[in-house]
Amino acid sequence: MIVLADTSGLFALLVKNDHMHVRAKLNFQYFSEHRAQLLTSSFVLIETIALLQRRVGLAAIHDFQSKIIPLLEIIWVYNDLYTKAVQRLFILNRRGISLVDCISFEIMESRGITQAFTFDEHFLEIGFTLAPFHDLD
Repeated sequence: MIVLADTSGLFALLVKNDHMHVRAKLNFQYFSEHRAQLLTSSFVLIETIALLQRRVGLAAIHDFQSKIIPLLEIIWVYNDLYTKAVQRLFILNRRGISLVDCISFEIMESRGITQAFTFDEHFLEIGFTLAPFHDLD
């Protein structure tokens, strides 16, 4: 199983007072037990680090860098992927969906990935599933 890791899932995993922290930890444990491959983009890394720095501090970035990033396959965003994501952003024409989301959608579609580790409902709206939240209820 390959799962795309999004900022909201990664942030919740690292921040103990986030309202989705427990759920994120349970999901991360599920991924480990089921040998899921977690994949993300360089833009998600940047967004996650910026959010951690602004809301939590540098210690959280250190934990992310040393404990989580080594577990991720990272897709580095270059011109072609960036251009496709910007085009998608304009086609969707919705302020609530970010360029980072569009990059994730492009990666997921190009690789046939259907599940995302996220708490962002936009992934559901586009047709992906939030994994494995249904197993935790």
